[in-house]
Amino acid sequence: MCTQDTELGNSRYKLLQISWYAERDNSIKFTSLAHLLDEEFLSDCYFSLNRNKAIGIDNISWEEYGKYLDNNLENLVNRLKKKKFKPVPAKRVYIPKGNGKTRPLGISSIENKIVERGITEILSAIYEYDFIDESYGFRVRRNAHQALKKVSSDMMSKSINHIVEADITGFFDNVSHDFLMGFLKNRISDSSLLFLINRFLKAGYVEDGLLITSDKGTPQGSILSPILANIFLHYVLDEWFENVVKTHTKGYCGLIRYADDFVCLVSLKKDADRIEKALKSRFNKYNLELHPEKSSNISFGRFEQENAKNQNRKANTFTFLGLTHFCDITRRGYFKVGRKTSKKKFASKCVDMNTWLRSVRNLTKTSKWWKILDSKLRGHYQYYGVSENYKGIKRYYNITIKLVYKWLNRQSQKKRMNWIEFSSYLKHYPLSKPRIVHNFYLSDAR
Repeated sequence: MCTQDTELGNSRYKLLQISWYAERDNSIKFTSLAHLLDEEFLSDCYFSLNRNKAIGIDNISWEEYGKYLDNNLENLVNRLKKKKFKPVPAKRVYIPKGNGKTRPLGISSIENKIVERGITEILSAIYEYDFIDESYGFRVRRNAHQALKKVSSDMMSKSINHIVEADITGFFDNVSHDFLMGFLKNRISDSSLLFLINRFLKAGYVEDGLLITSDKGTPQGSILSPILANIFLHYVLDEWFENVVKTHTKGYCGLIRYADDFVCLVSLKKDADRIEKALKSRFNKYNLELHPEKSSNISFGRFEQENAKNQNRKANTFTFLGLTHFCDITRRGYFKVGRKTSKKKFASKCVDMNTWLRSVRNLTKTSKWWKILDSKLRGHYQYYGVSENYKGIKRYYNITIKLVYKWLNRQSQKKRMNWIEFSSYLKHYPLSKPRIVHNFYLSDAR
């Protein structure tokens, strides 16, 4: 076991101890955790927050809270110890989705964020070693590209012929508080910490001046929500799949999950059919439903193209984490998994770019928003620049260039440029070109 580092705070050192015990005994229950939320630890949590995030209904910014940080944290810790701290309801806002609809988001108050960060670190110290390797969402040193790479490598190295993909209807809005609290008690017997977590779950949100509470759901946008969602799905899906599903199949089957988005890779059709039915039953047991239109059981793999041709149909595809996967072949004629930005995501990104260019073109000088434009392009490549998707990011770049040309020529005080002049402008002020950031064929790709 590690020795104490004098530079670590007392709570930080105890978190290392918790991780050490959690890794070595997955049946141990932790009885004393809430006391870790002391002033020194919460100060670290405060400074780890994004200071540019939106302000909650308390109307207190990161900077304002920090002016009297020591006094504020002392007061906060006293209320936590006396169980008088009550989370402030989140401010409900709506952000646009790619399909024209909106997604609700909760904006927490500054003290909520501080305490949520602390609880998240405590829970992560306990559960990180419980989570399965194939769970990639909201975990340290894990990301969506590792999940995508895992899909690719398993498809290429194992006898996969079927994909069971599932979409949980309104997962974050429908997580049962009772089931979640029951799962937490498998590892935690500290009544004070459980009481505090339950208070966060019951805090609710304010919309149009009305307080809305519920006995289900983890607030999207809160710092605490991702770890609670991972814990819930660990027991409902991951552990069950490992210990039950895999022991009842004749061929290979594997689960790859990122938050509430997951796919099952299966060898045999009978196994795939049974898994599909079992998933529906399993989620119904915990008051959740699989979306009938977004969940499917399809044939997919090295024989899919040939089978589709013989059956006079299009080869099946599936979408996972914003990328559509399809069956392809290498130059030598071997099977490989192809990828491209999903139509839904591509259209959404193009609409977002067009909307932003239209809104920003007359607000400030071109030289200022040009740098932001370049960072937006680099951000797109950073996510969608994966093996097999160069055409997708190149197409996005080309469309963006055309949109820039259109909106530059609609600036009221600018003389119109023809395409030759615009091309010359791009040479003097170049934008980042498309590139593959994540090579899934390298052993150390991330």
